[in-house]
Amino acid sequence: MDSLTQLALGAAVGEATAGRQVGRRALLWGAALGTMPDLDVFIPLGDAVRDFTYHRSASHSLFVLLALTPLMVWLILKLHPGTAEHRRRWVVLVYLVFATHVLLDSFTVYGTQIFWPFFTTPMTWSTIFIIDPLYTVPLLLGIIAALIAARDRTWGHTANMIGLVLSSGYLVWTVGVKLHVEQVARNALQQQEVVSSAVLTTPTPFNSLLWRILAVNEEHYYEGFYSVLDDEPRIRFERYPRMRELVAPLHDSWPVQRLQWFTKGFYAASRNDRNVIVTDLRMGFEPDYVFRFKVGEIGNPHPRPAAVERQPGIRNYERLHWVWARIWDAQARS
Repeated sequence: MDSLTQLALGAAVGEATAGRQVGRRALLWGAALGTMPDLDVFIPLGDAVRDFTYHRSASHSLFVLLALTPLMVWLILKLHPGTAEHRRRWVVLVYLVFATHVLLDSFTVYGTQIFWPFFTTPMTWSTIFIIDPLYTVPLLLGIIAALIAARDRTWGHTANMIGLVLSSGYLVWTVGVKLHVEQVARNALQQQEVVSSAVLTTPTPFNSLLWRILAVNEEHYYEGFYSVLDDEPRIRFERYPRMRELVAPLHDSWPVQRLQWFTKGFYAASRNDRNVIVTDLRMGFEPDYVFRFKVGEIGNPHPRPAAVERQPGIRNYERLHWVWARIWDAQARS
């Protein structure tokens, strides 16, 4: 999730866990700890593919964060020795903030390696977009109330709890919607006789009403959209070539192997001049995608490995107008 949401979630969890015992320090430490796992983006790991695929690995492991918890509690008590009687409360606060951060990230399309190093495949349930105001706003309102309320009154703490309950309830809603959309998607693919090896359903930006359906097989990928407000459970799919033959000669290349693994097969190849590009199909709409990597160059007679380079992401913000229209109208055209 975005940094603001993680900060708000950490602050809300901190206030809920220890706000009554240690005051606003619980909220502020929750906010700081809630952003800490994402600081791994500032650590260079050698090349663009490593930076991309190792994000949310060790820094988002439930085991690594459990080991880090005593150190953070020691630091907190060094800074706030007067709260030493609440040591156990601080332990619960620190680990709950860490754990809720990484678990929330697992609800996005990219997920997290929460079981690293024992199991490195990212856990991804893809029920919520990385920025969703309906999840974040209740948290923000709750922590603002907790910040401004007098500590001898309970209404700020209560408002914070209400914000947590509402945001958690919304997350449960997204899980239920995803289960419905997946059933509709699989029925639509079957009715249209689309043979696929994998299917992905993920919400479109900033909402949980309109969903993007992505299906892949060896040669093609299919993209369609479905709104839970559609009158009929129909999905119109468009077919596009994956061009996997461009990366077939690069099968021994670590960046290619890594991207194939990390995308869980939801990738396509393309050619830009003499460059071979691998695109992660999970973030964006056709033909605009955020994560694209140069992994090779056209050679004679076959493509050959080349220095990995992150390609500029394509963000077409005008498509957001279509997203809003498509939520309500199944005939809306992008």
